[in-house]
Amino acid sequence: MNRRVIALVLFLVALLVRAHCAPAQAPHTFTVTNGQFQFDGHPYQIISGEMHYPRVPRAYWRDRFRKARAMGLNTITTYVFWNIHEPRPGVYDFSGQNDVAEYIREAQQEGLNVILRPGPYVCAEWDLGGFPSWLLKDRSLVLRSTDPKYLAAINGWFTRLAKEISPLLIQNGGPIIAVQVENEYGSFGNDHAYMKAVKSALLKSGLAAPDTVLYTADGPAQVPNGSLPGLPAVINFGSGDAQSSFATLKELRRKGPFMSGEYWAGWFDHWGEVHHTTDAAKEAAELKWMLRRGYSVSMYMFHGGTSFGWMNGANSNGTNYEPDTTSYDYDAPLNESGQPTAKYKAFRNAIARTTGKTPPAIPPATAARAYPIASGVQTASLWSNLPAPVESGKLLTMEDLDQAYGYILYRTQIAVGSGGELVIDGLHDYAQIYINQKLIGSMDRRLAQSHLKLPAVSAPATLDILVENTGRVNFTKVIRTERKGITGSVTIAGREPQHWQIYSLPMTDLAALHFTADSCEGPCFYRFSMENPSLGSDSTTSSLPDTFLNTHATSKGTAFLNGRPLGRFWSIGPEFTLYTPGPWLRPGANEIILFDLQGKSSESISTIDHADYGPPPPR
Repeated sequence: MNRRVIALVLFLVALLVRAHCAPAQAPHTFTVTNGQFQFDGHPYQIISGEMHYPRVPRAYWRDRFRKARAMGLNTITTYVFWNIHEPRPGVYDFSGQNDVAEYIREAQQEGLNVILRPGPYVCAEWDLGGFPSWLLKDRSLVLRSTDPKYLAAINGWFTRLAKEISPLLIQNGGPIIAVQVENEYGSFGNDHAYMKAVKSALLKSGLAAPDTVLYTADGPAQVPNGSLPGLPAVINFGSGDAQSSFATLKELRRKGPFMSGEYWAGWFDHWGEVHHTTDAAKEAAELKWMLRRGYSVSMYMFHGGTSFGWMNGANSNGTNYEPDTTSYDYDAPLNESGQPTAKYKAFRNAIARTTGKTPPAIPPATAARAYPIASGVQTASLWSNLPAPVESGKLLTMEDLDQAYGYILYRTQIAVGSGGELVIDGLHDYAQIYINQKLIGSMDRRLAQSHLKLPAVSAPATLDILVENTGRVNFTKVIRTERKGITGSVTIAGREPQHWQIYSLPMTDLAALHFTADSCEGPCFYRFSMENPSLGSDSTTSSLPDTFLNTHATSKGTAFLNGRPLGRFWSIGPEFTLYTPGPWLRPGANEIILFDLQGKSSESISTIDHADYGPPPPR
């Protein structure tokens, strides 16, 4: 062998031995010392923003992290969403869009620390506050309590999650500087034994190390209910409330540290309302006020993104029902598709002026465009594509059938002359009622509707009640009973039907649908082809440019892109577009399927290059 080659090999071996024998780089430290956050022993002001990995296409995570750094943030805060990771008991998914560990690693690679909020309850305008719906199948299990069955479930979940997260704690060289215990529990209850059980589960599972900074988060007035002795308590509040909120915190926790765990720099939308916007200049001034006093801040949201598919939540005070839109734009500094807004620039200036640090340059905008839709549409009637039913003498919910999302159809027979008042007790959430597949009317939980006059029939007839799960409540104690379908009883002229055929319609696999060129009206699937998109020269990534499905010509239902549930549409607004990420498109034809409860023979779809949230709110 050539002497030079031998010498090179020996040199490389020596380097490898040296590298192997050299001590690993000491991990950083993050502590609370004398009422102050400290990073590596030095005072540290957290300037964070909330961003959720399931709401941002994986291909864009790094772009959004870079935009966070360019706004002046040093930390990203995120929830962990139990229901996407454990869709069935003991079945876990941390792949693709659900790879929370990769999300955290990329944040670290982009120079950001991470605050982790693993719940198990997360609120977040997310279906059931992040709880998997299968927890509701056992009616004796009590969410957010010391119920042994519930605690066993969260212990199992935390233990599995820790396998992903533990290596990423700051003690192990990762970027996770703090872990939140539960989430705004003080707005739900005051059972400190439960809070201690969650803290214990975090530590026992390895989701937190013995020296991890654990903390609680509540509204200022709820801190006594939701906090634990010895743990920092951070406060959540909205625009205009900083001074009064920190004054309350200082009365309760005089020694600090002082942090806003959620500074609501925007708000979310319910179906049937106007799109929310907030005053960017006012919020930038308030942000500056907090930073100048040395307070730490995590703005909620830095980038809201999209509650893709079925994952939107809903609000309820126990009597009303307010489902959230698919869009989670939140009027955040980065808009739904990740573009910097005027608010972004105002916050960037506020952070730079108060910290004296010049942020990195803002990355280029993500490309968007309209794509053509091919002429012609194929259709499939729901009535012609029903699965085998479950025969039952009583009403069953989605959870009873191990169904998480989608629709459910209840069918029974009515006798000659039958008619009178149909009463549905416990409709969750929206129903269309048919006799012999002819639409008779609808009921909407939002509007507290439960009664409908049925016509008499001259021959035996089929009564169908098609129910949509419009999103589980994610706040208040309503979550404990938030099953979907018909959760109570059905009576016709005061009598309960004694037999039902129940069709589970999760719509997780549309491949079995039989499409034709026939026109279709009523509850129908419509298949379109978005033609031949190609990589544009203006694209900032290797993917195709983004687009938005224009849903103005539709009624109510769900859209799917290449088999993936994209989100909901509803003609009542305020959302009239569905964000369609470029990385989810493929060169050539892309399949768009709409399931429209009130489909028309003229059903159509188009695309545009921007979001449409309806008319602006009145001033």
